[in-house]
Amino acid sequence: MKFSISEENYIKGIYHLQQHNEIVNTNLLAAELNSKAASVTDMLKKLNEKKIVQYQPYRGFKLNEKGSRIALGIVRRHRLWEYFLSEKLEMEWDKVHAIAEELEHVSSDELIGRLDNYLGNPKFDPHGDPIPDSKGNLPLMNKVRLSDAPLKKTATVCSVSDQTTAMLEMLKHYKIGINTKLKVIRQFDFDGSVEIKTGQNNTCTISKEVAKNIFVHYE
Repeated sequence: MKFSISEENYIKGIYHLQQHNEIVNTNLLAAELNSKAASVTDMLKKLNEKKIVQYQPYRGFKLNEKGSRIALGIVRRHRLWEYFLSEKLEMEWDKVHAIAEELEHVSSDELIGRLDNYLGNPKFDPHGDPIPDSKGNLPLMNKVRLSDAPLKKTATVCSVSDQTTAMLEMLKHYKIGINTKLKVIRQFDFDGSVEIKTGQNNTCTISKEVAKNIFVHYE
């Protein structure tokens, strides 16, 4: 079954919201997609007719098994293109998302399969997000928020949840990226901000809100 670009954006939007909300309502989706509630309602009717979503009266809706499978396919294409743009075309990680948003709608299974093989079947995109395989399986990684990391223990940055241009530009300024090794030197009780060390003489202090969006893992 073919879907329009708008339909795919809605399916992917619901998928992302479901990572934090089991049931998604109209207002949440409208905010996620910067759309009007009436437009969301109309699209949900279309997706319901195509048997993509499951509606629960007075609660909201969620993707059914078919919808989840389609969403993972879109996410897979998006993250593979981000990896290609970053690793092969050497584009900055704060610039690849917008371009991948367009490329993700090229839905040729053969093309995506060849792209995956060409890239060496990567498990994670440039922002540390897991790339679904051709069957929709996601690789797992044990990780913690930097705001919850223990003091003076070397960790490796593995993902960033806030991937806005402003956030990524700031991290680039502080020389923090995926695979950056760092230590939390101090956490301030006043506002939860943390002082981190990313090199022999490179230290900086970041806010609690920023630290909550950086995930690290330990060897």
